Amino acid sequence: MSASIQQAIDELADFIEDSGGRFRAWYVGIAASPRRRLFDDHAVREDGDWAYIPLRSRSAAAGVERALLDLGCQGGPGGGTSRTRYAYVYRVTRYTRE
Repeated sequence: MSASIQQAIDELADFIEDSGGRFRAWYVGIAASPRRRLFDDHAVREDGDWAYIPLRSRSAAAGVERALLDLGCQGGPGGGTSRTRYAYVYRVTRYTRE
């Protein structure tokens, strides 16, 4: 089940706040395959702080990304393909690759 843009923003922002982090300590992105993007590309540890949420379209995922960037998360707009349907966040550590 995909979330609405506002639901996804709220859920990911709440996750960040509940994890005790400031937005600037987190990275936001969009992907068609969030687990591959998180664990292979960004080197996030599976036991680390991360989350992703499915959305209805690439443009919805990009809307979530923009909102979290506006809140102070690291990352940048753009990216993804026509198959992109997920927004993800992770806590930046010395092990991750941004």
